[in-house]
Amino acid sequence: MMPDDSVAREELRAWLDSQLDAARFRDYCPNGLQVEGRERIRRIVCGVTASRALIEAAAERGADALLVHHGWFWKAEDGRVTGFRKQRMARLLAHDINLFAYHLPLDAHATLGNNAQLALRHGWTVTGRFGEQEIGFIGVPPAPTFSGELAQIMEGVLGRAPLLIGDPARAVARIAWCSGGAQDYFEAALATGADVFVSGEISEQTVHLARETGMAFIAAGHHATERYGVMALGAHLAEKFGIACEFVDIDNPV
Repeated sequence: MMPDDSVAREELRAWLDSQLDAARFRDYCPNGLQVEGRERIRRIVCGVTASRALIEAAAERGADALLVHHGWFWKAEDGRVTGFRKQRMARLLAHDINLFAYHLPLDAHATLGNNAQLALRHGWTVTGRFGEQEIGFIGVPPAPTFSGELAQIMEGVLGRAPLLIGDPARAVARIAWCSGGAQDYFEAALATGADVFVSGEISEQTVHLARETGMAFIAAGHHATERYGVMALGAHLAEKFGIACEFVDIDNPV
């Protein structure tokens, strides 16, 4: 690192790729440096999604890089840079801002990831992993509780009322969780013997599965459950490289 409190783009990229073990994941998008900007980075803006609003916020703050969980170039997405994609790209390139994005690697990381940070903020003790690529986490609450009480605690932590499907009086001694849009992990979570499955989103069929199996389901919000990984990663970068990292929360009700 140079004495002006900056880090080379390639040094940062290599550290992030290694720290998050990005190469091991089969993902729906490329992980790592998605759009190249200026060579040296002094200020990073972190956020959940590389939306136009977040890009504007980064430009206003004079950021050299954006670090997000949801980046660009998703599989099955139209790859043409037109319309809103062109507008996003144009704003990013006009300000020479790098875009770093880590999807599944940031869900799975044992300490800085979304699921690890979700546990940290609720006092859950991690006891194992489950699901494809072991993205899902298993653990126990700080004390035996009930699904309705757990939903209330999560509302206080996340600042968003979750949707509980199931009996609020169901005893909860074991929790399975996976942040974001992981409702399809429900059956894998059921196989762990958990009393409740927590994720961000819920689908129509998941409601029936929860009712028929008796395992409670808490949909706590995709955005709400995926703020804390990139926030923790940014704080770690600031300490390691001596650069400025600011988390900007672009409100999203989903």
